[in-house]
Amino acid sequence: MSPDAGVFALVNNLRDPRDPRGCQYPLGAVLLVALCALACRFDSFRAMGQWAAVAPSATLERLGLRRRGAFGLVKTPSSDTIRRVVNAVMPGGLEGLLRAFQDKARVVAVDGKCLRGSRDAAGQAVMVLGAMLQDGTLIAQQKVADKGSEITGFAALLAALELEDAVVVADALHTQREHARVLVEEFGAHYAFPVKRNQPELWKACRKVPWQGVRAAFRSTVRAHGRIDTRVVEVVSFDGLDFPCARQVARITRYRTVQATGKRSRETVYVITDLPSGQADPQRIGEIVQAEWGIENKIHYVRDATFGEDASRIRTGHGPQNMATLRSVAMNFARRMGSSIADARRQLALAPHTAPLDLFGIPCDLHIRALNPTL
Repeated sequence: MSPDAGVFALVNNLRDPRDPRGCQYPLGAVLLVALCALACRFDSFRAMGQWAAVAPSATLERLGLRRRGAFGLVKTPSSDTIRRVVNAVMPGGLEGLLRAFQDKARVVAVDGKCLRGSRDAAGQAVMVLGAMLQDGTLIAQQKVADKGSEITGFAALLAALELEDAVVVADALHTQREHARVLVEEFGAHYAFPVKRNQPELWKACRKVPWQGVRAAFRSTVRAHGRIDTRVVEVVSFDGLDFPCARQVARITRYRTVQATGKRSRETVYVITDLPSGQADPQRIGEIVQAEWGIENKIHYVRDATFGEDASRIRTGHGPQNMATLRSVAMNFARRMGSSIADARRQLALAPHTAPLDLFGIPCDLHIRALNPTL
């Protein structure tokens, strides 16, 4: 189901982990309260409860809450109720909301992020692995036990996505033979992996490629943020690498000049891919690699700086993982508003009890509750 149809039906199809005895609020309604409040800068459970407490009855009914008692009042979930529901709901089902954003993917970037504020008494923080499209839309997310197990979570994260003919990029941690084999042979996808010194033999092999005779190259220069960045992408077809399905090797040299000080620096990165030269020339490979570099700015930085993810102290149950998913869903929708994510959240905050519901496509027709017979 497309997110354009609204998240109402998607959320209300989630399995409720609670004992049905004593449940006063539908699972979907509580999650929608959390999502709508989060979108307009009510970031903590306490703030979400406050958002719900002052919401008009029409808004609450639109979210799926029902009138009760002789006076027909709509009772709102407290901050404690919201916390218990978010902590209890199974993350896999909630993360399915992100997969609804996947269209025909051309390039998918994979990277992990540590939720620093989730550290427990033992000092362990939740690590999530995410997959992003080139426009910054997060389409998949999954928890991993620690930084080391990020490698083992790679295939599981991508297994639920439609990756036929897509190109998957990741950081050097995921330049693994098994990852390349799974992508090409099982998923029908392609890969473009950077090679650094953590793979010393492969790195040496890339350096030994006869670069002096390479003619296929692309050069680009960008002036921004007080810097002049020039990238030179050189590509050669080379089948001498001991790596599954590798067809081309690229050498990307980045030259940077800080305009204020005149300081200059240079960095060289090697990239291997199974894409043949007919499908990926130097310019195309440069664009593909930029997708992996962009995940830090488009996803990680936005969640930290705009949604305060690292400052969040949610630690119990599935709370850290589920809140990260809700932030990502809100971020995906806010990105569609055509402004920065911060500006979009401020615009939503100007009409906190109507604008988020319109953004998420929550229907105004109260009879839509028939979608869920339990309401």
